[in-house]
Amino acid sequence: MYIHIFYTNVLRLLHEQGMTKHELAEKAGVSISYLSDLTNGKANPSLELMELIADALDTPLPLLLESTDLDREALDALKGASTKSSLPSGFERVSVVLPSVQAFQVKQWGEVARKRLQRT
Repeated sequence: MYIHIFYTNVLRLLHEQGMTKHELAEKAGVSISYLSDLTNGKANPSLELMELIADALDTPLPLLLESTDLDREALDALKGASTKSSLPSGFERVSVVLPSVQAFQVKQWGEVARKRLQRT
């Protein structure tokens, strides 16, 4: 399960930073074929390799291991993405830890925001 979360977040950050898989592979010091296998869910990276990738993305490793809100369609779209595209102006992606009651409300807000984003 953590592998799916990890590669989903790697793909999201590649997309948001406008970085290609080739650039990430070079910066992290891993082969492009390994990175491709990883982002397709076919590789099982060591903690050391995950740290190299996190450093190359200038992101703390724990953030890459947190759940993502991307669905399968969005993830598939990111796998082929090579141009920079971030969230529209006025939207921001955040990660927080909240008590259950507050988390429920935030999830409701998130659903409203996703619907708004789908219309744009």
